[in-house]
Amino acid sequence: MIHALAQELNTVLDNTALGPLLSDLGRRMFFPKGIIAQSAEAKESGRTANATIGMACMDGSPVTLPSIQKHLPFLTGPEAVAYAPTAGNPKLREMWKQKLTEKNPSLAGKNFSLPIVVPGLTAGISYLCDLFISENDVLLAGDPSWDNYALIIKARRNAQFLQFPMFSGKGFNLDAFRAVMNEESKMGKIRVLLNFPQNPSGYSPTKTEAREICSIIYNAAQKGASVMVWCDDAYFGLNYEPEIENESLFAFLADIHERVVAVKIDGPTKEDYIWGFRTGFLTFAGKGLTEEHYTALSKKVMGIIRSSVSCASTPSQSIMIKALENPDLKNEKKALRDMLERRYRKVRSFVDAKEGHPILEPLPFNSGYFMSLRCKTVSAEILRRKLLSSYGIGTIAIDNETLRIAFSSIDEDSIDTIYKAIYKAAEDLANE
Repeated sequence: MIHALAQELNTVLDNTALGPLLSDLGRRMFFPKGIIAQSAEAKESGRTANATIGMACMDGSPVTLPSIQKHLPFLTGPEAVAYAPTAGNPKLREMWKQKLTEKNPSLAGKNFSLPIVVPGLTAGISYLCDLFISENDVLLAGDPSWDNYALIIKARRNAQFLQFPMFSGKGFNLDAFRAVMNEESKMGKIRVLLNFPQNPSGYSPTKTEAREICSIIYNAAQKGASVMVWCDDAYFGLNYEPEIENESLFAFLADIHERVVAVKIDGPTKEDYIWGFRTGFLTFAGKGLTEEHYTALSKKVMGIIRSSVSCASTPSQSIMIKALENPDLKNEKKALRDMLERRYRKVRSFVDAKEGHPILEPLPFNSGYFMSLRCKTVSAEILRRKLLSSYGIGTIAIDNETLRIAFSSIDEDSIDTIYKAIYKAAEDLANE
């Protein structure tokens, strides 16, 4: 039995591309007019007293233990310990929306939703799976991919994770992407996840590739399919080569076709180097979607948040507001980005000098935190274990052929030494 509030939201969304894309859970989800909604009303109109929220207050503000407050000297009690609104701090949401257009000029003048705060990008992806993937539905993604995608999609949602080979030669495999999109379009709806810069490969599409990816998505919608594209932009902005498309695909997909819905999954976690803050955003866009549609969709997302973690961290959001207001932030970020690019250049130089190596072949990489080596004649897992036991070097075996190295976490002056050890270990294994 679907709750009346859920049905109200479904009625709003059913005349858009979102309707057929909702999962069974997505259709059941709603934001209740319960404690949170009533507390919000009391916050606005409870002039005499607000006895709605489960916090201890004095003089209208949450109390804070001195042993806690002394470590947060620049935050007030409400900024430090109060519950955040379910969809996030309104000021932070507005600030992030403005930043999206600044970083993606193609969004100027386009209609997209107010970002919703989620407790990290992983949670954002998990919430999208809850709302838009039913049991046995299909999500498309490149191969190789971050292992957490499969855990969320297959284990949590019991759905299918269909991967296409991401690379052809030294670039994005447009033919494989076109083929899988054409095939899935026959089912009438497509859900596809595109992660750039990609984890684990560290690849971002060129400007030419980005245009063709968008064209393939447009053509699938033109054939009658409802298409939802999840843009996992966790490492957005960390591009190290001039031919890379600097804007998110979200900016181009926001109004590309009436049957295309784009979702941007991003946040300061990687962009602003605050991994443990667990603060991310979900932003939606689609041609023909109105504020009424975005409001209904937001209430669905808020229902998922309310029924899982209730809200994201308050101090993290408060600190981010202060950081975004700081005029020094841009230069501070540039200094760290330049540091990462120097590490990339050293890795690039090393592996380029090893071109044609019989055992290890780098997957295309040009951005982000990572690069991966394809193990042609040895097992990536055995190589990982040898590097750890013989050299004390930690790496990740994504699968039996793919070894991921996070150059983001290697000091620049150690890169040559570490990569020499990686190639030496692979050669020793091959000769055993």
